[in-house]
Amino acid sequence: MSIDVGMAEIAALFIEECQEGLETMESGLMKLEPGAAEPETMNAIFRAAHSIKGGGATFGFSEISDFAHHAETLLDEMRTGQRQVTRKGVDLLLLSTDCIKAMVESLGDEGPIDTTRADELTVDLKAMIASDEGKGEAPASSESSESIVNGVLVTGYKIHFQPHTTIFASCNDPILMFRELKALGELEVCSEGHEKLDFEQIDPEECHLSWQLSLELSKPGSVSLEQIKEIFAWVEDECQLDIESISADGPIEEIKTDPLPETSDIEVAAEMEMPTKVITNAPAKEPAKPSSKSKDSGNIRVSVDKIDALINLVGELVITQSMLSRYSGDVDGVKLDEDLREGLAQLARNTRDMQESVMAIRLQPIASTFNRFTRLVRDTSNALGKKIDLELIGEGTELDKTVLERIADPLVHLVRNSLDHGLETPDVRVAAGKPETGKLILNAYHKGGVVIIEVTDDGGGINQPKVLAKAREKGIIDKGVELTPDQINDLIFAPGFSTADVVSDLSGRGVGMDVVRRNIAELGGEVSVVSQMGEGSTFTIRLPLTLAIVDGQLVRVGSECYIVPLVSIIETVQPKPEDVNAIPGHTELFKQRGEYVPILRVHKLFDIEADNTCIDDGLLVVAESNGERVGLFVDDLLDQQQVVIKSLETNYQQIPGISGATILGDGDVALILDVPGLIRLYYDQNRDVQHTVRRGRAAWNK
Repeated sequence: MSIDVGMAEIAALFIEECQEGLETMESGLMKLEPGAAEPETMNAIFRAAHSIKGGGATFGFSEISDFAHHAETLLDEMRTGQRQVTRKGVDLLLLSTDCIKAMVESLGDEGPIDTTRADELTVDLKAMIASDEGKGEAPASSESSESIVNGVLVTGYKIHFQPHTTIFASCNDPILMFRELKALGELEVCSEGHEKLDFEQIDPEECHLSWQLSLELSKPGSVSLEQIKEIFAWVEDECQLDIESISADGPIEEIKTDPLPETSDIEVAAEMEMPTKVITNAPAKEPAKPSSKSKDSGNIRVSVDKIDALINLVGELVITQSMLSRYSGDVDGVKLDEDLREGLAQLARNTRDMQESVMAIRLQPIASTFNRFTRLVRDTSNALGKKIDLELIGEGTELDKTVLERIADPLVHLVRNSLDHGLETPDVRVAAGKPETGKLILNAYHKGGVVIIEVTDDGGGINQPKVLAKAREKGIIDKGVELTPDQINDLIFAPGFSTADVVSDLSGRGVGMDVVRRNIAELGGEVSVVSQMGEGSTFTIRLPLTLAIVDGQLVRVGSECYIVPLVSIIETVQPKPEDVNAIPGHTELFKQRGEYVPILRVHKLFDIEADNTCIDDGLLVVAESNGERVGLFVDDLLDQQQVVIKSLETNYQQIPGISGATILGDGDVALILDVPGLIRLYYDQNRDVQHTVRRGRAAWNK
């Protein structure tokens, strides 16, 4: 079904809430073990399913709400102890979660919702609900499934519900809550305050009524106080709510709830009959005024476009501050006033603090990305007949939202590579003297201004003789070229390379690892691998914290200035002529501590006039990416500074070897060099030089 324009914003909120609820369901289901359910986990899963069902009904997405209702029923039986948690039940609920996710995604694309898969799973859910599998086996719960207060069985509830006048502004409607109460038994509704209304003066967008509700449960003890409070959870900040438990002999106790406990669930439902008894002549009660204090959830939802606009403005402020900082010293021999100096210094500090605060808005913990691998490892290990434990470390490590979204696919490739190629089957592990259950570790942490993500397994490691033979067979390297162990490991990132003997759904087509390296390089990062045969492998990804700002070294070539990212720089040296060897018709190599480093003359690359052309008159900035090094020949080193990246592709076009541009303090534009791109560009033009460099490294290592 499509969404009309009037519902688009509300539906977008529902879709976002659904996605959060589905993540909660999936992560919670992965924690369940066969047997009696852990109450806290089970309740979280149930609330998420209940929210999705209620929200779907409210916004008219009946395909989602109808299907979610069946999953919720099975979850409720597990939650209340009527049915044990079984592996089959968890698998069915995980498939149901996937199905709801697919329906929500199609809803976001404004396309029709395909219910074919939902119809198939509905049959399976109904069959399990009707079956006796897992029933009667759960141990007695410490809490009775019946609602009992002070030893007395609850037969109903009396509720005084007095919404604030502004409740309609948040798209809430009391009748939706009445409908959900009606599903629990016989409901009597009595409105108050209507007799004082002046219909000529009333604002139709405000609520001026309150209600007395009397609910008689269809089955005594079947509904707890918490379930009643959950129905009103969505309006917890917008009402005065009093709930009184009733027994067959009268009131039991009164519960004052203003506000309700914190929750973010959508607790509304539709497709229920209207109240059977409505009384409108009850005593009037003065409507409550909105509370002067509203509970702060600590979170706000802000459009990414608005954040990007704010970051751009802060970037302009940084540039302005950089311009003013040029005058912090003496200008043309005129000594600046001390107050002006102090003011400029204070501006610099405030600008830096504001910049860091704004950039922190885009930072999100990597946990949301890591948690999805719990399901992936479970399903893939079952399909491969392997036993694998997944350990997640550093889930709180924060990354830029854009980086976080784009790193997901490369991580999936690396994890699947470890599951398929790295970790062995139980019998092979036992024969090798290892535990039959393998271990896969995802670890994230900050180091030196970058984020490190490691994918480690204790599998068989990279079979280097096999990798080298395959590379020679495919013509990736010449037969006579000798490589170091690290260089052999690096071959798995070559395009079209695969050691798989059989093509499967997971691997064997020669597509994957080269895409991983390319995608990570586009983010300004790099990936490397360390492996030991028989012991396992570790893939290491290095990423910038953000794509908006870079710490760079300003270098000068002739009259032009360029920025080299500090994270790529190894060292800066002044070469001597005897340390440089020229390859006729190609390039120059700088021999540094027994290793050959190709020299890339920046003035030749960009066709500009340099001050120095003799090798001993300039400087070499030695930069590295993915284990490959290059020496950038420049005239001079200038300042180190943090610069705001401006996209060339957005404002002009993409240029090989250039990742963006920035505006310097004097107003000039400086290009930011893309070190990985420069190295790729260089070796694409000088393939035989790459073999020379590798032979030199291999000889030095020997």
